[in-house]
Amino acid sequence: MSPTGKRLNRRGFLGFLGSSVSVLGLLPSSTCGVSAADGVIAKPPGTGMRLGLVTYNLAKDWDIPTIIKNCESTGFEGVELRTTHAHGVEVTLTKAQRAEIKARFQSSRVQLFGLGSAFDYHSPDVAKLRKDIEATREYILLAADVGASGVKVRPNAFPKEVPKEKTIEQIGRSLRELAEFGAQHGVEIRLEVHGTETSLVPHIKAMLDAANHKNVGACWNSNRTDLAGQGFEHNFDLLKDRIYEVHLTELYDEGYPYRRLMQRLKEIDYRGFCLAEIPESPDPVRLMKYYRALWLSFLA
Repeated sequence: MSPTGKRLNRRGFLGFLGSSVSVLGLLPSSTCGVSAADGVIAKPPGTGMRLGLVTYNLAKDWDIPTIIKNCESTGFEGVELRTTHAHGVEVTLTKAQRAEIKARFQSSRVQLFGLGSAFDYHSPDVAKLRKDIEATREYILLAADVGASGVKVRPNAFPKEVPKEKTIEQIGRSLRELAEFGAQHGVEIRLEVHGTETSLVPHIKAMLDAANHKNVGACWNSNRTDLAGQGFEHNFDLLKDRIYEVHLTELYDEGYPYRRLMQRLKEIDYRGFCLAEIPESPDPVRLMKYYRALWLSFLA
């Protein structure tokens, strides 16, 4: 039937259909769930999040083929390779070895999301500071060669003999130098919320403010210190525009607001990886399957 209640013959129906399509074409894309520009169905905020794995500690003894196989079989879509572990992705690799690792990941369903370093920039020893900065630059080149999009770095402590403000400024300057170098090679710098006192979120914000570069952001680390001071919501808001990576630990831990963290990440339409950083297990694949199921339930 037509909108007027009259029956349509074939020619009339085709004409009515054409006019209806024309009207739909005038509707805003949000009405149809389709982008008017490219015809891609719009996704709800937060659906771009993906689950991955930090090789510290569950996968510390796995080689690259095992990492890929276990991640593919459990639905983990990415990985951050922690330095010093059995996979052997280190700056000592040759160009050919780096290219082989890049090819392995590119031919798999697992993204090499990042490399996890243990470099920090709080030392008052100028020589030590310079050594860590130069070592990070080498690590950035490694990341670019193996196809990783970022390098995780960290603060680890405040030297007792130095005012905190001075250390924060020093870390910020170091991060800015590395962010500039990383930008030249397509590699992000991801500052882990880490260390004694340095893991307090306002301190991390101050370091990122001092760095003042869009190529450096935060690695949210799911620490109990996220609840300190004015509380989780306030601390999350301090970094919500700068979260480039997320580390998760034990999702069963009721002392940490994991469900609320997932909600907040959805609210800001976080589209990066949530990476499980969990202990070893005698049955790692089974654990990973359960972990993914719980993570998905928190997203629901």
